[in-house]
Amino acid sequence: MSLKTKPGIMEARPGSTLSIIRSKRVITGNGISPADIIICDGKITSVLPWGRQLPNTGTQLLDVGDLVVMAGIIDPHVHVNEPGRTDWEGYRTATLAAAAGGITTIVDMPLNSLPPTTSVSNFNTKLQAAEGQCYVDVAFWGGVIPDNQVELVPMLHAGVPGFKCFLINSGVPEFPHVSLMDLHTAMAELQGTNSVLLFHAELQESKGSPVTGDPTLYETFLSSRPDRMEVAAVELVADLCLQYKVRCHIVHLSSERSLPIIRRAKKAGAPITVETTHHYLTLSAEHIPPGATYYKCCPPVRGQSNKEALWNALLQGEIDMVVSDHSPCTADLKLLKEGDFLKAWGGISSLQLGLSLFWSSAKVRGFSLPDVSRLLCSNPAKLCSLDNRKGSIKQGYDADLVIWDPDSEFQVQAKNIYHKNKLTPYLGFLLWGEVVATVVQGTLVYHKGKHCPKPTGKQLLIHTVDPPEPSAPYY
Repeated sequence: MSLKTKPGIMEARPGSTLSIIRSKRVITGNGISPADIIICDGKITSVLPWGRQLPNTGTQLLDVGDLVVMAGIIDPHVHVNEPGRTDWEGYRTATLAAAAGGITTIVDMPLNSLPPTTSVSNFNTKLQAAEGQCYVDVAFWGGVIPDNQVELVPMLHAGVPGFKCFLINSGVPEFPHVSLMDLHTAMAELQGTNSVLLFHAELQESKGSPVTGDPTLYETFLSSRPDRMEVAAVELVADLCLQYKVRCHIVHLSSERSLPIIRRAKKAGAPITVETTHHYLTLSAEHIPPGATYYKCCPPVRGQSNKEALWNALLQGEIDMVVSDHSPCTADLKLLKEGDFLKAWGGISSLQLGLSLFWSSAKVRGFSLPDVSRLLCSNPAKLCSLDNRKGSIKQGYDADLVIWDPDSEFQVQAKNIYHKNKLTPYLGFLLWGEVVATVVQGTLVYHKGKHCPKPTGKQLLIHTVDPPEPSAPYY
């Protein structure tokens, strides 16, 4: 379905600045209703009953009929890899893919770029690399590594909303994992701020037995990263979160066995949240073919019964959000010829497909359209302290919107993917929920395979700590 603008009934063109978006299905809060969304200077100025607002001369009204209009998706777990590993991905290609997937804000992880975002100087390098390339808005996580605690508060002042750390080898030498002592030091630094500490929650087993078995079989890799590694890490994080009362977030939860720990921690008052990913909700270990190393990620995709338990936890509100953990690499690093799961790079490419992957499975499990908005938009906005301006359709918020058809089915094809590297487990999948258009701060940045002529996305500097007191004058 093509979008029409009025007056003049012209085809909607990417790059247009919109004044009114009209739909019979607008998601606001927990409801869906016909509405007119009024936009000025990139902000939503009001949400009025459908047809109430008559366009003035010079205004651009976009009437999308029965298509769903939802707050733009926020994906807070994206590895852009630029600078340094830009052949894996980059700001231009990642944000083109995001726009085509209805994502209006991504938050870039502090690795696998070179340098990693572990100091103010490195953060400035990353900002320079992203400048002028982004088709959607981009925010940036910092990183906690051993001995960089003096950089944490300065990075908060510079505009990162929080920090990622690993409790196990990250896979790249420039981003080493932290010890328990490092965590105590970092969390002491972050007390009293509204920042958040994100954990890759796996702990290496001290008496791990050597991995045996055929490395081309997925079950061999799966047995090398058992659930108990994640459970032990989540227990550690929950205890620290209660002790310091610093916001903590478990990234890419893969195991249902961690859920009771999170339930207890939340009940005890820990400010802890948790995400899972599209691949843990879509894929299952039993169906991964031998040698198909493009399915490899860490923690690993687990079994079918575990997948259903994660869906149930989402339905019960025990998992707070769903993200991509888009972590692409060049095809050679997947060792497709050898098919060695143990040696191949771990990471799944999915940024552009998140909404459709989620809806295809959620629609048959009792989830509503407002549930989609909560799990993909408003809750991720809270995580990265953007919930005062993004993640909801409200007066005063950024006019970030996705226009999509939940009843349209399409096949995933490489030619339609904007990621720099097209290799993904989802090639050939039939998915429900097609993105028709994406609006970022009032600008139509994507419509049916066409993007805005030039990048208009902004770099988001988010402040979760009060600015430092000015120095006293010297007399």
